[in-house]
Amino acid sequence: MSELLEAEPVARVSAALRDGPAAWLVGGVVRDCFLDRPLRDVDLAVQGEPEAAARAVAAGLRGPVFALSEQFGAWRVLDGDRRFICDISPLQGATIEEDLRHRDFTVNAMAVPLAGGETIDPHGGRADLQAGRLRVLGAEAYDHDPLRALRLVRLAAELGLQPDADTERLTSSAAPRLSEPSPERVFTELRRTVVAPGALDGLGLGARLGVLGAVLPELMALEGIEQSRFHHLDVFDHTIEVLRRLIDLEADLPSLFGDLAGPLREQLDQPLGDELTRGQALRLGALFHDVAKPATRGIRGDGKVTFIGHDSAGDAMVGQIFRRLRTSERLRAYVGKLTREHLVLGFQVRRRPLDARAMHSYLRRTEPVEVEVTLLSCADRMATRGDGQDPWIAAHLELAGEVMGAALAWRVNGPPVPLLRGDELAQELGVTPGPELGELLASLEQAIYAGEVSDREQALEYARRARENRPR
Repeated sequence: MSELLEAEPVARVSAALRDGPAAWLVGGVVRDCFLDRPLRDVDLAVQGEPEAAARAVAAGLRGPVFALSEQFGAWRVLDGDRRFICDISPLQGATIEEDLRHRDFTVNAMAVPLAGGETIDPHGGRADLQAGRLRVLGAEAYDHDPLRALRLVRLAAELGLQPDADTERLTSSAAPRLSEPSPERVFTELRRTVVAPGALDGLGLGARLGVLGAVLPELMALEGIEQSRFHHLDVFDHTIEVLRRLIDLEADLPSLFGDLAGPLREQLDQPLGDELTRGQALRLGALFHDVAKPATRGIRGDGKVTFIGHDSAGDAMVGQIFRRLRTSERLRAYVGKLTREHLVLGFQVRRRPLDARAMHSYLRRTEPVEVEVTLLSCADRMATRGDGQDPWIAAHLELAGEVMGAALAWRVNGPPVPLLRGDELAQELGVTPGPELGELLASLEQAIYAGEVSDREQALEYARRARENRPR
């Protein structure tokens, strides 16, 4: 394991603990080394009290240190350059072998002495890695921490490993207890699952084992909800297909957006919150965009299935779900807005090509997700392949290509710069501040965007005419 001990994060931690207590590299850092994955975090188990070791590492890394878990006595150190973290915990037992018995899966139950030596692998974790297998360390692993049932799904999505039959059985039995861990811990595992390379496989595994239903029953309620003839899948399978299409688009933006792919990628890579970029959080938008369809499903007299209002109802449901998971308000609002506006571009297909006023209306309505919801609508449309839909899909994608340039420009530049302030307009026209003034300002902004008004005098004249023609 010389490559592990020589890796920069490990070497720096080792140097800081040169005169410290006996310590072992454990968990993900050992596993990831065997998998040739980047080593981003360093997990240590130390003999004795970990606080002194944590403070020594913090001094060596020139970073902050703080207690991570009062229950388990763990401490966290952040690298001063913010490139990695180091978690330090006391041995859970008298020996490292006893500590490893308390861990979750065999692939996480390996250790390497920080001072050098052979890998300690009492449960066959390395053989399981080579076999692509996830194996839980008995039912007591889930008894100790029910969140591990969800962690199995996340590890499958991140590492491409599959549970063996006994682990699947134990995970299904443990899934109902996923209501016990804190919402913050649940969301962390969900977040990492959704952004993982194998997100689709992970979600499929979670659905099959009852894990997804235990933490997101609203998603599993989509199973078996049949749609209109324009859809070829029920709502759950359609949702997964939308995510699949979105992931495919993420990987090949130029195929649809050409030269706009670079600026679009820059926007998707912008941080949003909750350790997610805007593009990563867009995957959550794909998962929840139709979440209210079961509650809004109806059948017209001619037999057509409808979901009237599922966009606005979905926004409200996203609020409930994300507050339950205790995410940030910023993320909740972002996913809620995607859900509320995901249908808007589709309604414009028959109006192609959009004039400047229609473009302004679309951008104003969908901001601040005008870029991302345009991309989401493409994935949604591509996943809707019922009767006679191919021409409409092609038309939608062509329109999205036209709209994306305007959306990116709006994101960078914002709405048109006003030619006069609201108080100025109110004084010039003798309008009392209120809804009428707001409507005039909105109409004036649209005229400026459309190039119909370019200076202050034209703006005043436009506002006067608009007020005269306003229905009384």
